[in-house]
Amino acid sequence: MDQLALLFALLLAAVVMVPLGDRLGLPSPVLMTLFGGLLALLPFVPDVQVPPEFILPLVLPPLLYATVQRTSWRQFAANKRPIFLLAVALVFVTTAVVAFVANALVPGLGIAGAVALGALVAPPDPVAATTVAGKLGLPRRLVSILEGEGLFNDVTAITLYHVAIAAAVTGSFSWPGAAGELVLSAVVAVAVGLALGWAANKLAVYLGDATLQTGLSLLVPFASYVLAEELMGSGVLAVLTTALYLGSGRAVDADDVQGRLAGQTFWSIVDTLVTGIAFGLIGLELAAVIGPVSGRWNELLPAAVAVVAAVVVVRLAWLLPAAWLAKRLHRHKDLDEDIPVNWRETLVVWWSGMRGVASVALALAVPLTVDASAGGGPFPERAAILFIAFAVVLVTLVFQGLTLPWLVKRLNVQADSAAERELERQLAVRVAKAAKRRLKEIEEVEELPEEVSELLARRAWDVGARISPDIVDDERREAHAKRVKRMKKVHRLNGELLSAARHEVLAARGEPGVDPEVCDRVLHQLDLRSFRG
Repeated sequence: MDQLALLFALLLAAVVMVPLGDRLGLPSPVLMTLFGGLLALLPFVPDVQVPPEFILPLVLPPLLYATVQRTSWRQFAANKRPIFLLAVALVFVTTAVVAFVANALVPGLGIAGAVALGALVAPPDPVAATTVAGKLGLPRRLVSILEGEGLFNDVTAITLYHVAIAAAVTGSFSWPGAAGELVLSAVVAVAVGLALGWAANKLAVYLGDATLQTGLSLLVPFASYVLAEELMGSGVLAVLTTALYLGSGRAVDADDVQGRLAGQTFWSIVDTLVTGIAFGLIGLELAAVIGPVSGRWNELLPAAVAVVAAVVVVRLAWLLPAAWLAKRLHRHKDLDEDIPVNWRETLVVWWSGMRGVASVALALAVPLTVDASAGGGPFPERAAILFIAFAVVLVTLVFQGLTLPWLVKRLNVQADSAAERELERQLAVRVAKAAKRRLKEIEEVEELPEEVSELLARRAWDVGARISPDIVDDERREAHAKRVKRMKKVHRLNGELLSAARHEVLAARGEPGVDPEVCDRVLHQLDLRSFRG
């Protein structure tokens, strides 16, 4: 098996693991990690040869961009306090504790190397957390917390990591310089993200075609990441800024139905494939990580266990008082924040702190050597850093990922379905009223027959009733149900007619003398007709 065949195997597995995970009740990222680990044990599977410096730029931008599509700037703004406590403060605390433990247990690692290790294992993975937790029926506020933490903690952790690596490689460190680098990185990233978001939005309007717009959306996160990194900014923060700008109300065309559906479908595919490859690589890299430390088990296993324990315990020790403080603030102030409302939800947030792609990529990106100014030679204990980092990722990702569904079930943490239905009902009313207002505006400038006005008024309420039947009274609900039943029958029969038409066009496409391009054009029109109903 060569590298290309291995890539195709991972892509196929990424597709297969989604329905398999749903049937088994297991998270697909965890299954992909286990699959990659099994592949690594096979003698005919080659060693993975992906340059470490390419992993972050190739994997993180599309995954972050796809994740941001599911949230909004309002959520981040409303939850700035919980996000700061988890994505910034907790990353610093975890880095400090892990650095202290690692420096004490791994001789020769050094303070800079220990801080680098702490920084790379500190951030929970946004993809793993949201993929695993998002399918468990958790309250939306918990998923929002995990999304916000996972998206922003990489910014803090990667900046700390680069500072620590630079100190280890050059042998010099300056607190003012590190603080200035952090501020400069954030400012440059936000500026690049906003500029690229604005430019991408203007270019998308110019392109017009949904296919070209979707292709542009694939290039944007990579361009944002690379440009920010070239200008000494945070590529992760630049991608988040760009995605949030493009997802804001100013950059969204409400009437671009085809473009929105095409983009959502495309990014669902990208998210599935890239996630599968990323977590498959984690498993595949196991052999390369274990080999160099095979003779040091007595020394490194206790260190790995201690670091894993530190990562898990620090998160719980931080979350319990943070959740208590947040509830006290909510009791005294009217704050619109998403927080755990009881100890059960706090435990679920704690156990959802799985490490993943970013930690592995940063570990693999540790330099092989240090500069002559730092004494030259190999990077201090690089093999130990990789081994401990992979131990943290595997324990938190596989063990916590596999047991999280059980924990959620035992703690009986479920989404507030009544609140969701109420919000859905409120939106249905707003939708129906908006349609009615627009109808009145049309009637003021156009003379409509009475039967047409009545039909459109009924359809205006039908739009909302389809979303939430509770917005109409019993009589109108019964009439609406009859109309829906009749429309479904018409839609089904119309589908049969269009199916016959499509079969005829496909049959003609294979006949001699028939231009396939013309047939494809006609088939596209029939597909659009089916799509519109």
